[in-house]
Amino acid sequence: MAEATGIAAPVARSAQPGSAMMGHWLAIAGITGFLGLFLVIPVAMVILVAFQDPSSGAFTLVNFADFLRNDLFLRAFGNSFYVSIMSVVWASLFALPLAYFTTRFEFRGAAIVQTLGVIPLIMPPFAGAVAMQLIFGRNGSINLLLGDWFDINVPFMEGLNGVIFVQSVHYFPFILINLTASLRNIDRAMEEAAQNLGCSGFRLFRRIVFPLAMPGFIAGASLVFIKVFDDLATPLLLNVKDMLAPQAYLRITSVGLKDPTGYVISVVLIVFSVLSLFVASLATRGQDYATVQRGGGGLSKRRMNPAQAVLAYGVIGLILLLVLAPHLGLGLLSLATIWSYSPLPDGYTLDHYARVLGESWQFISNTLLYASLAGLIDVVLGTAIAYLVLRTKIAGRHWLDYMASAALAVPGVVLGIGYLRAYYGVSLPSGQSVTSFWFIIVIALAVRRLPYALRACMAAMQQVSVSLEEAAENLGATKARTIRRIVVPLMTGGIVAGFVTSFATAAVELSATMMLVQNTSDAPLAYGLYVFMQSPAGRGAGAALGMIAVLIVGLSTYLSTVLAERDRAAKAGSTS
Repeated sequence: MAEATGIAAPVARSAQPGSAMMGHWLAIAGITGFLGLFLVIPVAMVILVAFQDPSSGAFTLVNFADFLRNDLFLRAFGNSFYVSIMSVVWASLFALPLAYFTTRFEFRGAAIVQTLGVIPLIMPPFAGAVAMQLIFGRNGSINLLLGDWFDINVPFMEGLNGVIFVQSVHYFPFILINLTASLRNIDRAMEEAAQNLGCSGFRLFRRIVFPLAMPGFIAGASLVFIKVFDDLATPLLLNVKDMLAPQAYLRITSVGLKDPTGYVISVVLIVFSVLSLFVASLATRGQDYATVQRGGGGLSKRRMNPAQAVLAYGVIGLILLLVLAPHLGLGLLSLATIWSYSPLPDGYTLDHYARVLGESWQFISNTLLYASLAGLIDVVLGTAIAYLVLRTKIAGRHWLDYMASAALAVPGVVLGIGYLRAYYGVSLPSGQSVTSFWFIIVIALAVRRLPYALRACMAAMQQVSVSLEEAAENLGATKARTIRRIVVPLMTGGIVAGFVTSFATAAVELSATMMLVQNTSDAPLAYGLYVFMQSPAGRGAGAALGMIAVLIVGLSTYLSTVLAERDRAAKAGSTS
């Protein structure tokens, strides 16, 4: 009778809150332990050693004084800062026309332009550097033609110019994606009000449209700055060593782990990564960018006259040719028999692909394994953190979000140095050092890409109604069963997006893995690609490996889009 009246059910469930709370605390402990071991401790060790006297271990500022007295390091700092700023400038010049014309005007082919504009992200920048040398270098296709036609040679790829060019082309999609989203969310009523007051043309863009889209622009620009400032492989491949990240790598690998200078440079890299995020937040603090219309009305699109259309398509065509040139160059190099001192290869062959698939399949299989495991770790941690932050009231839960997101500000070379310093002397039961065990590469990739997966999981969790969980628990489901049967299935789209984002970016990560690869048999694809590209004889095979990397990342991105659309359609069907 008690069961029929429903009195016993609450009693049966009364033990659930205690067990659920215990589960929450265990999850927090596990996540904190993981991040503590593989993010906080390594970074803390790097910072600690930077302030230690090498002989006595006492606190000192002498290491930083030595850094400031060294002309090479000061020049490296200035070069890194200059390259990062100029990359943001050029990336903005590439992104602004694409975003503006495709959102502001009735632009035929806007979807294709937006898609092509994102493609540069799926290529490792250091692979694009070699391809761009063949096209824009001193003896590249463009300069050979310019020399024949006009007897001139343009230093596109000389020194820092080359690093800026490569980085701008590779990372400008960060600005394009964020700026496009901001432009689409601007309330058209604001633009129409400005037009009614006589504001039009470029003045309208400068005074109304662009300022309202500033949050998206700054978000993308800060990401470009961080990525360029911390990049290691691109300057090395272009033989530009007087930048901070290459100097940190060279000091640790040549002088040794006990050299404090490498750690000082690492601290400078961390500080400027954090500062760039802080400055980005200051730039939009205290400003009101809200729209009156719910969700934004979108900019009112207008038609272009014939002259405007010709100009717009010409500008966009030129930008797309520039930003897609690395893919064209890499594809030609992967098929070239010989490509030297000529605008195009002398002949074409599939031997480079046969060599890679026959001799270097280990690089590809390692990458698929490492990136898959890293993506799995990231979505598990991301889902757990999202649930704890958004669904519980446990004190300090937001620190999990802060701690995981902090990985974005830690350069890969710094994390790799931190692992070597913290765990080089730690041995596994087999006697093998932790830092020489292949799984440490997986951990480094997972930590580096965790912020991406976390943001996707947080967004997915915010779209799951709490009432659905409450309904399941009212019907007698335990907290664990509710999460497993209700929450996680409804988050599928976000979880898949987080996994694929982590997988795709981990597949081409090099900065951290360069520090951690001890045996070639354990090396991932990005490392193998870097090794091949070091010599002219190996660049054909390296290009083939690079095209395989592009294919892996491209397919994973496409799969993510397809699964997200299916999930969105399924949710729409269930609510209709």
